[in-house]
Amino acid sequence: MKKILAGIFFFHSLISYAQSDHTKVVLSDITEKVKNNYIDKEAYKKVDSLFQNESKKGSFNHLSKKDFAALLTQKLRININDKHFFVKYLENYSPQKAVDEKEREKENNFHNSLENFGFENIQRLEGNIGYINFKGFASPESSEKTLAAAINFVANTNSLIIDLRENGGGDNDMLLLFCSYFFDKKTDLYTTYFRNKDKTVINSTQPKTSGQKYLHKNITILTSKKSFSAAEGLAYFLQEHKLAEVIGEKTGGAANPVDHFIIQNQYLLLVPTGEITSSISHKNWEYIGVIPDQEVKAEDALKAAHLKILKNILKTGTKTELSIPEIKNLINKLEQ
Repeated sequence: MKKILAGIFFFHSLISYAQSDHTKVVLSDITEKVKNNYIDKEAYKKVDSLFQNESKKGSFNHLSKKDFAALLTQKLRININDKHFFVKYLENYSPQKAVDEKEREKENNFHNSLENFGFENIQRLEGNIGYINFKGFASPESSEKTLAAAINFVANTNSLIIDLRENGGGDNDMLLLFCSYFFDKKTDLYTTYFRNKDKTVINSTQPKTSGQKYLHKNITILTSKKSFSAAEGLAYFLQEHKLAEVIGEKTGGAANPVDHFIIQNQYLLLVPTGEITSSISHKNWEYIGVIPDQEVKAEDALKAAHLKILKNILKTGTKTELSIPEIKNLINKLEQ
């Protein structure tokens, strides 16, 4: 019996040793990636200290690889104060199975098409108000036609609501293309400095778009705590250029772009490698989030925006399909 117990103990010791060795290699690799790529060149010291302290406390012991990745994400975001850090366990990943860039892009485009490239709902609200419910920024190559169709649909409205309350961000080039629909000429919005390349890129709107531009009209953007990254960028730059009013909640606060890294052929690591700087304020929304012009709970943002636009229609005498009594009745209904 003693021999059996000793064997079991030895077996579990081997497993614990293997887990410990695996953990050390992964933590070391992540620290190295942060050191070489993160926008703050000194941040890796915090990461190294974090990992050493957590290892001593046994925080990473006896975790599944999925839970290990989730805990790393949580610790990195809190310790470095950057919500773009992300670690995910890649089950059954192997370099041999990794598809080339074109195949990966094709696969991503297919999955994005199943969600209509983020365009959840396009409609015209009472009072001739356009409404676009947009949930994610896919690549402009794949979603340009859908974006053009969405803007063309609302082209004849007097004002527009863009709902970003469930938008978690996405492609930077799509952000620029979307912004381009609201600027009458090419405009430099921001620069991005990449430390790992020692390179600065100027990010500008496009002078021409495939759809009809939406110019010189009132635009309202709805936000929530879930609005993140590129979604925050759309709200931030249109607000900053006084092209849109933001109604809702303060956003997540993730401005800086990321690069993807594979750790030990088992984990996906996202590291913010660039820093965005606005051409107007010379700042960004990192850590802070986009501050709404009118702060309300996310679930109340659409009604608040609709009411404000209707009241402005009465004030300015803007012509719509509704008569003045009909507008007043609609306002009363919304306020109840």
